[in-house]
Amino acid sequence: MSPYHKLFTPEDSAVVFIDHQPQMTFGVANIDRATLINNVTLLAKVAKEFNIPTVLTAVETESFSGYVWPQLLDVFPGQPVVERTSMNSWDDAGFRAAIEATGKKNILMTGLWTEVCVTWPTIEMLGAGYNIYVVEDCCGATSPAAHEAALSRMVQAGAVRVTTIPALLEWQRDWAKREHYNNLMGLIKGQGGAYGVGVEYAYTMVHKAPQSAIKPQVVPASAHH
Repeated sequence: MSPYHKLFTPEDSAVVFIDHQPQMTFGVANIDRATLINNVTLLAKVAKEFNIPTVLTAVETESFSGYVWPQLLDVFPGQPVVERTSMNSWDDAGFRAAIEATGKKNILMTGLWTEVCVTWPTIEMLGAGYNIYVVEDCCGATSPAAHEAALSRMVQAGAVRVTTIPALLEWQRDWAKREHYNNLMGLIKGQGGAYGVGVEYAYTMVHKAPQSAIKPQVVPASAHH
């Protein structure tokens, strides 16, 4: 069966985080950078919740790009970061070994920049038999045009475009599965934007759960006069 007629699962997928480093972030102009950091961190936290293998890689950390974002490193304390000199991760033997060690063929790809360090390994990994899902709102490019051109090139090569929220929901799939439900909802409430606000509303107003934060003091209208 074609991989495009199937959904990925926590059991058959892995996530790659490429070059989420300061020098690369400075050049991002296709997405608000705070939103980008939030999306990447959310995807990382949910991947960890579902015990999905992850690969972290960085380019020229000490000499040019700086260290991987602390928000991402904090999710995976102690996990090695594959250090490279090549812009194309797939050129690096350490990166290839890390991918192979996951044992997965469905790879969710994120990184900076979309048009170089995401596109190049994506094209070659597709050629090597992997199914690549580009989580596009976890990728940053030097312009909106560069981002769209890169996504178009990857799709033409056989990649699939996804975004953060549907990616993590594809891992959950069925709300009857309770193992990860509360932790997933907690992560979405904290970093899921408008969806998170809706989840918090459903918990507190519909299901009468305690509020996540300190309940604000309501001042009677008469006190304002």
